[in-house]
Amino acid sequence: MSNRFRREKEEEELEQEIEIKPVRKKATMPRNFFTVLLTDGVISKEAASEMMPFIIFIAFLGMVYIGNRHFTEKNIRNIDKLNKEVKEMRWDYKTLKADLMLKSTQTEVAKKVDTLGLKEPVEPPKKLMVPALKER
Repeated sequence: MSNRFRREKEEEELEQEIEIKPVRKKATMPRNFFTVLLTDGVISKEAASEMMPFIIFIAFLGMVYIGNRHFTEKNIRNIDKLNKEVKEMRWDYKTLKADLMLKSTQTEVAKKVDTLGLKEPVEPPKKLMVPALKER
């Protein structure tokens, strides 16, 4: 047994001294749908590179579509905000108009004028007549 143990130990020491370097394998492309399609399938690398301008054009149209959608949603939000402001201003207008109508009634004006020392006329107004001038 001691012989076997000694032999194993010597083998381990030899392996450490030699330091076996692993051989690197050449990197391979993963085997998925797109790589198979581009290398072995219908579309070759040359055909894919020829289609690149069209693919870029389609990508550009997609970005324009997305940008247009964002712009439209922003405008819709802005329109909703402005509609709310218009409704609020309409309510303010109606409230102020009702207050003005109330304050412009004869009794309300009389109450306000009494504080200034003015009195409401009791007699009806008199009509003044100006004689018409003769035309020459």
